[in-house]
Amino acid sequence: MKAWVERYGYRLWIALIAGLALVHGVHLAADFPIHTPWPDWAKFTDEGWYANAAMRAHLLGRWYEPGGFNPAVAVPLWPALVWLLFCFTGVSIVAVRGFAVALFCLNLMLIERLLRGRVPRWAVLLALTLLVTSPFLFAFSRLALVEPLLLALALLAMALGQGLSMTPRIMRRASLLGLLLAAMILAKTTAIFLLPAIGWAAFMPLRAEPRRLARALAACAGSGGCILALWAAVLIHFHLLGDLTYFFFINRYPRPHTASGWLASLGWAVHGMLWIDPILMPLLALLLLVGLAAWLATRGVRAWTHAASTFGFASPLAHDSLFAASLLGIAGWVAFMAVQDHTQPRYYTVVAAFAFVALAQLLAALLRQGKAQGKTWRRVGLVALLVVAFAVARNSVEMLRYALHPSYTWIDAARSLTAYVDAHPKSRRLLLATSGDEITLMTGLPAVCDDFGTDLPERRIRRANPGWFAAWNDLDPAMLAAIHAGFALRQVATYTVMDDPERNRLVLFRLVPRRSAPGTVQNFAALGQILPEDHVSIDVE
Repeated sequence: MKAWVERYGYRLWIALIAGLALVHGVHLAADFPIHTPWPDWAKFTDEGWYANAAMRAHLLGRWYEPGGFNPAVAVPLWPALVWLLFCFTGVSIVAVRGFAVALFCLNLMLIERLLRGRVPRWAVLLALTLLVTSPFLFAFSRLALVEPLLLALALLAMALGQGLSMTPRIMRRASLLGLLLAAMILAKTTAIFLLPAIGWAAFMPLRAEPRRLARALAACAGSGGCILALWAAVLIHFHLLGDLTYFFFINRYPRPHTASGWLASLGWAVHGMLWIDPILMPLLALLLLVGLAAWLATRGVRAWTHAASTFGFASPLAHDSLFAASLLGIAGWVAFMAVQDHTQPRYYTVVAAFAFVALAQLLAALLRQGKAQGKTWRRVGLVALLVVAFAVARNSVEMLRYALHPSYTWIDAARSLTAYVDAHPKSRRLLLATSGDEITLMTGLPAVCDDFGTDLPERRIRRANPGWFAAWNDLDPAMLAAIHAGFALRQVATYTVMDDPERNRLVLFRLVPRRSAPGTVQNFAALGQILPEDHVSIDVE
């Protein structure tokens, strides 16, 4: 029976994992799954924002928008890869989402590589199963976001660092690791919160060899520092430091000023892990708490050693660099969200990968140690495994429901909007909109972001001279005032998009130069309301 399972059972399991991974690549133009518990604005904006440099380069012959929003200045790696992709596919949201799904599949292979040899084969496949059946990861892995690239680089760095202590060419390997760490920071600046996890995985095995450790650290810091210094020199040479500063400015959110406020922020960041899975994340926390309780119940090193022989969390996982690195990765990313005091579901895609790896290792260690030491812990492990099986079955049904029932309201709205613009060529073919870059990614319609930019909104609008404006649900008074400095609004179309109560109606306006001079309005704030020249039926909020 055992031979049959090893010969055919595992092959069938692997085929099932591969099939579910491929399901992530179907209906890539579809909406983010509707009626989900993840209220994230990335589904409307971020794909376009972080690809806008690549799109401009292909559509307009320039990657930089003076006075506009240029995230590629701070995080250039993703736009560079997307630009290369567009050289083969043209500007296409399906292509860039397909690239994100390919990164998801690469992450599966890297996780398999990291777990191989550390845990039994079933535990490796269990970790991959948790990843491919997660409705949360299905929804977000299909968006063209930076997180899959960041995770791939982090896992690759961990895989590279695993053999750092065993290779005689430690300087070369450490230098390559430094390049990967620099690439992570150039992909997403908050990657610095993952450096402790990667550092633990790579350098802790060298702690007994201080000379080799010092050489490896120097090589890693030197190669990574050179890449970052080179990029900084490029920004200085081309006078782009203002865009870099602005990128950090807009990503700085109001933060607490009291101890209770910081504790609340940390609590919300930890609570956000329930977005990943309302069953598996509490189970992971419970197993970790049991391990912590075993440690607290001991007194002294000898007692701790006894507890380690009794509970699998402490032995062999206490000395497993991947397990410790996974926990540090979770802690680091949660700390980033607590420091920012800004939790968004998409951020937890990184946490999910580390959490599922840690959970698989915990279950394997619990069952293995329980088998060696007694029935009690083995029973606990079997109960936990049953809970995981229930969660996998539930998640598989939900994930397949998302895959088999796609909707296309967002891309249909973008195409209809673009068709309306093209049918009225008297107005300039340039859209002003917060989600303008997303629409460009879907249809190729050139756009300018009205929400972000290094220049004041009225200056950006005057410089760009757009012919059209699109808003979600209502009008912002500040943006309305900036538009009224040169244009009046004519509401021409409304499109229903997805299910977010704050962004489910996309309203298109034609911009008409105002007959009266802007200077006739003495109070600029008075421009932030509907004027007699406007034809508008939505509210100003």
